[in-house]
Amino acid sequence: MLRTAWVALAAIAMTGYYAAIILLSSLVPAWRRRRCGYWAQGWSAVLLRAAGVTVTSAGLGRVDPRRSQIVVSNHQSWFDVLALFATFPTTLRFVAKEELRSVPVFGKAFLRCGHLSIDRRKRHRAVESLQRAARRLREHTLHVVMFAEGTRSPTGELQPFKKGAFVLALETRTPVLPVAVVGSRAVMRKHSYAIRPGSIEVRIGEPIEVDGLAMSDRNALRDRARRAVADLMAGPPSERANGRSATPLVPATRA
Repeated sequence: MLRTAWVALAAIAMTGYYAAIILLSSLVPAWRRRRCGYWAQGWSAVLLRAAGVTVTSAGLGRVDPRRSQIVVSNHQSWFDVLALFATFPTTLRFVAKEELRSVPVFGKAFLRCGHLSIDRRKRHRAVESLQRAARRLREHTLHVVMFAEGTRSPTGELQPFKKGAFVLALETRTPVLPVAVVGSRAVMRKHSYAIRPGSIEVRIGEPIEVDGLAMSDRNALRDRARRAVADLMAGPPSERANGRSATPLVPATRA
């Protein structure tokens, strides 16, 4: 319980600190969204260290900084977000639930950094959110993260994937990058506030190209991506030849 309380205090303090920096820096037009990746990595590193969690990765070479990719990941724990932020060599844009918009200070910083909220309770609002994501993908090189299960898995088993990420991929002709976050459920489970020290591995699979596919192929694309994520989850721990610690003392500068 002491660790959980310590992480909670760190989360409140660091989230407020970094969110305030983002909001203040956004007042300068040239800085808007420019350093969000830097601050997100620093925020993640502090919270991972406070929790006693180490993160390694495999397959980072499959992340292409020169082109957009839709990152499709499993979702077992809130620590998935920290692990992905700390691991990826590019700035991530998350598609997250609508409720995050209403979190004081954090919600505004979340939106200022270009992340997207989606209201799954109202289909037309969800469609509008995906359309906004599509416009940004057409205009910029982005790595958009979507937890295709829609919510955290209570058991750790991979749940059915929803179609939104794959409709977006086909509309924008953006490749899908399957990712498995392994070990985060042991750190913090759904419906539990208890936090335990441990290790998380982010495994990145081969990109799935969508050239030549039509919108009618969205279900097949969804099923292929789900199999890829399931295979990554089921694989043995990597030898970490391509891995690295994702909790640096000083975060690397990013766009």
